[in-house]
Amino acid sequence: MKKTLCFILLTLTLLNAKEFNAPMKTYMDTLSAEAKAANPSFTGFDAKRGETLFFSKQTGKKGSEMSCTTCHTINLKNGGQNVNTNKPITALAPSANPARLTDVAEVEKWLRRNFNDVFAREGSALEKGDVLTYIINQ
Repeated sequence: MKKTLCFILLTLTLLNAKEFNAPMKTYMDTLSAEAKAANPSFTGFDAKRGETLFFSKQTGKKGSEMSCTTCHTINLKNGGQNVNTNKPITALAPSANPARLTDVAEVEKWLRRNFNDVFAREGSALEKGDVLTYIINQ
């Protein structure tokens, strides 16, 4: 009985960690509509594509090779450090940092900045949605 209760509580905790709040769901729906408009064969965001993008090495806006993991590390449950400012970064995974991916304006701001830093361009709706789907599942 005790093991069953622990399993149920653990499962509920993990399920909650993998869901966006209502404003973020609306934002994801907007990204989905944009991705569908750009590519009519779009069928949904994919965490695996997001992971590939997150780990991909690029020539950043300052000309050096980097990826999202350069600042956020390979384990999103750990904190990182901004390589440009040396400021600490709290854990990106919502399972380790419940404040993550809760404020749409904050998410939009950091996606814009981080895509610009790593890819030297704005991310597409598909890329943003895939990366957010990857992050929410960590």
